Amino acid sequence: MSRSEPDIAQLRRSLLAWYAQSGRDLPWRHTRDPYAIWVSEIMLQQTQVQTVIPYYHRWLAQFPTIPALAVADQQQVLKTWQGLGYYARARNLHRAAQQIVQHHHGIFPTAMAAVLTLPGIGRTTAGGILSAAFNHPTPILDGNVKRVLARLVALAVPPKQALPQLWQVSEQLLDRQQPRDFNQALMDLGATLCTRHRPACHRCPWLVHCGAYNQGKQVEIPMTEPRSPLPHKHIGVAVIWNDQGQILIDRRPQAGLLGGLWEFPGGKQEPEETIVACIEREIQEELGIAIQVGEPLITLDHAYTHYRVTLHVHQCQHLRGEPQAIGCEEVRWVTLEALDDYAFPKANEKIIAALRQAAIASQVTR
Repeated sequence: MSRSEPDIAQLRRSLLAWYAQSGRDLPWRHTRDPYAIWVSEIMLQQTQVQTVIPYYHRWLAQFPTIPALAVADQQQVLKTWQGLGYYARARNLHRAAQQIVQHHHGIFPTAMAAVLTLPGIGRTTAGGILSAAFNHPTPILDGNVKRVLARLVALAVPPKQALPQLWQVSEQLLDRQQPRDFNQALMDLGATLCTRHRPACHRCPWLVHCGAYNQGKQVEIPMTEPRSPLPHKHIGVAVIWNDQGQILIDRRPQAGLLGGLWEFPGGKQEPEETIVACIEREIQEELGIAIQVGEPLITLDHAYTHYRVTLHVHQCQHLRGEPQAIGCEEVRWVTLEALDDYAFPKANEKIIAALRQAAIASQVTR
């Protein structure tokens, strides 16, 4: 970034003055506890602030300290996180807490190198924690900051193609006397004014310095890379009942997007295969049991980061065989009422709601 020291000093002053007047009042800004700040940083990854706030409070009420989180059962951790999505974040928080207890006596480390060894923490998250908790002069480069800096320097390529340059800009701009406030201000600028669509340029403290604005390109920058269409998978899902009125659920392997969560069993439909045949095959392959596939319960569309799914859910009856955890970690027969005790992916919550509606309808018609 070819700017003079006086220009950089002016950028710092104007941003901090704006932040003093317009910065957001967020709960994690009222603490210097690195654990609470760490939790907020992880929750805010790919999730809006207003969604995070109630989860943040519930999490700290449930797991008030790093040692409390470290000794918690993973299912309790995932249940507390349920609804926020991207569950690897919760699993990484849990594993990192255990590592901090084991290697740092339960105290969050203050050295960048040590923080970067923790699961789920990269350079920008580490910088956010260390600057907010300890006022360490560590730069950040989250999504909001990338957008602000790309516009400031009128970046001529998508940010992914210029990460070293953007890190350099973040490092050069950082106010080393007030790194905590500066980083928070930079994030707020991106979140509230320098937004992706319709940026509020005339309220921006960096208006006169902004390369994109001066070139009339604030809507075009940051440039985006073309995206391929998301793959679309059709999934057959079985709600399997036994003679005791219990439902079979299984727990997913730890690795993967929804690792450790419970679900209703099923799998991907193969070409030229009906949904009924798909469900029968998947249940035999993954659980080793025979079932009778009954009426459809619900059909759901759900989008993940890298693909879309349509879930075709059928009520089913267990016929024979003892369920085995062939393609999963664990299987259980549970009552409809007990489903609330288990952490399910968000899409499965609609299946549970449909099951309860069906149960109510069945009682009414008796």
